[in-house]
Amino acid sequence: MNPVNYLYLAALLFTIGAAGVVIRRNAIVVFMCIELMLNACNLAFVVFSRMHGNLDGQIIAFFTMVVAAAEVVVGLAIIVSIFRTRHTASVDDASLMKL
Repeated sequence: MNPVNYLYLAALLFTIGAAGVVIRRNAIVVFMCIELMLNACNLAFVVFSRMHGNLDGQIIAFFTMVVAAAEVVVGLAIIVSIFRTRHTASVDDASLMKL
């Protein structure tokens, strides 16, 4: 398969994730869309790494996955905290927690 096809797939996945972040209001769906965008970037990193014949893109993709896992842990903790106080996971209601 041509590497350009993988880049088109990465661009499509990134576009779907960006649209989900902009359109949706549920915090869990927004975090899933951010993860989709990060995976699209990882796919592009790996494709460019294979095209140039080195491992730099794969190493960057690995570190991106580590940061994404930490982001999920912190994000879900915040969502659970908001859900316990407000009984909803809407992004619009998160601004109500300010003092």
